[in-house]
Amino acid sequence: MPTPSGSPVYALMLLLGIVIGAVYWFRVSKTDGRLPLIYFGGLVGAFAGAKIAYLLSEGWMHFHHPLRWQLWLSGKSIIGALPGGWAGVEIVKRSMGYRAVTGDRFALLLPVPLILGRIGCLYAGCCLGIECSFGRWPAVEVEIGFQVLALVALLVMKARRWQTGQHFHLYLMAYGLFRFGHEFLRATPKPFGGLSGYQLIALATVIAAGVAYRRRRGIAQEVQAMDAGFPG
Repeated sequence: MPTPSGSPVYALMLLLGIVIGAVYWFRVSKTDGRLPLIYFGGLVGAFAGAKIAYLLSEGWMHFHHPLRWQLWLSGKSIIGALPGGWAGVEIVKRSMGYRAVTGDRFALLLPVPLILGRIGCLYAGCCLGIECSFGRWPAVEVEIGFQVLALVALLVMKARRWQTGQHFHLYLMAYGLFRFGHEFLRATPKPFGGLSGYQLIALATVIAAGVAYRRRRGIAQEVQAMDAGFPG
């Protein structure tokens, strides 16, 4: 959704989220010089995906708006940033021939910057919920709550070594499903048969992450079978 271009708190939260993500990534990845490039690829992909998602979901509806350029420049979406960042990482990894799994680290990197971004939304007054009987639905606060729960779940999975190598896929599926349902309570245009473009992107993200999850699980099972002395 478009954000007020003059909101210094929003800009500060966005910058702080990027810095925190970079510091975390470089600290856990300092043993391999290729990993900073992978992070940069993810960052570029995330910004591109966030912009494309906004333009496809509602930006096109402002073509005749007198402030269309301001809206187009300020508009962005988290639900587009996630698959965009994923694509950016995969492109850089493939170009360098990097085959190690990085998703678990990226999954832990995400919730805190996204929480900061949503705090910026609170101050900017964007990403609002629909009008309800008790006032306006607290859409931003609910999304912050989701990210807090996701961070706790990811930390538990890491500590107990659950679903190793699958944390990013699980996060994408969880957020995609959450976002699809929560979008009905957000004040976003829904021109696609009562659905918003963000919901369609969320569903596509869930499907893509589910396919990637199953593929990686299949590869892991084949490796385990080979290690046990059985044919794959």
